[in-house]
Amino acid sequence: MATIKDVAALAGISYTTVSHVLNKTRPVSEQVRLKVEAAIAELDYVPSAVARSLKARSTATIGLLVPNSVNPYFAELARGIEDACERNGYCVILCNSDDNPQKQRSYLRVLLEKRIDGLVVASVGQDSDLLQSLAGVRTPMVIVDRELEGVDADLVRIDHELGAYLATRHLLELGHRDIAYIGGPAETGVTQLRLGGFRRAMAEAGAAADGNRVLHCDFTSLGGYAAAAQVLQGPRPTAIFAGNDMIGFGVLRAAAERQINVPAELSVIGFDDIELSRYVYPPLTTVGQSIRELGESAASLLLARICKPRQGAAEQRIVTPRLVLRESTGPRPDLFNDYR
Repeated sequence: MATIKDVAALAGISYTTVSHVLNKTRPVSEQVRLKVEAAIAELDYVPSAVARSLKARSTATIGLLVPNSVNPYFAELARGIEDACERNGYCVILCNSDDNPQKQRSYLRVLLEKRIDGLVVASVGQDSDLLQSLAGVRTPMVIVDRELEGVDADLVRIDHELGAYLATRHLLELGHRDIAYIGGPAETGVTQLRLGGFRRAMAEAGAAADGNRVLHCDFTSLGGYAAAAQVLQGPRPTAIFAGNDMIGFGVLRAAAERQINVPAELSVIGFDDIELSRYVYPPLTTVGQSIRELGESAASLLLARICKPRQGAAEQRIVTPRLVLRESTGPRPDLFNDYR
């Protein structure tokens, strides 16, 4: 691989002059600039990003930690972050932890060793070792989607409790009272907030919200499918609130296999409004907000911190969710014919 000294030798000038041409740190003649560019082209020389970053004290890179890149939610979130960073001259290094706390901590070390300018963290969950690691990070950082207690960093997330409340209120307003909740892992803060919104709406309606009508699974279609198979075995509910859209897809599949008509016999609502929720059958009613816009908001907040890292206390941006009506929810079965 060619070096800056090889370029200088071929161009017949000093390597410091080549450096000035590359970094635009001092004016050079047009003749010298053309010699350098010709030598670079002939040698296929690529400047060292590491050397540049040491001199400029900036790598123009952002680290992004996500728990599951297969989940379309995090793919859409990453796209929003990447779009905003690219517009501002930053590259994004994406690290997928596969919901593995040990892998997550390992990636964090790798990113910090690469001298990233900023870090966006969508964490696996309440990992005490990760919290301790992040508490010592001096790199500008934004937490997105899942709040981390004890970490003094900017936060961007949707109002999980309110979104769950809106989803449950929608089912209640359609006449449903026997509603099951299939949420993500019980130990995650997101699950607890969404379960809290579900229970608040049910309590206001005087409906039960515990017992075998509350189930937990992974935030995956497979998890939703298995949990729905369980809840649909006995006397089934008239509606299911899925803790995210991926769980909702699994519920729809379990219902279809049992020839349960959605929404005539069972209403299903999700959470997040990922793009795929428009294209499953029936299209999934859900609550959420533009995930890409959420990612762009997180990126813009981080870039502002990079420019002025010590100005102001940590900021929280809590995005208000909206109800997105599609075709997977309808009136309680005994009211369905009257509704139609």
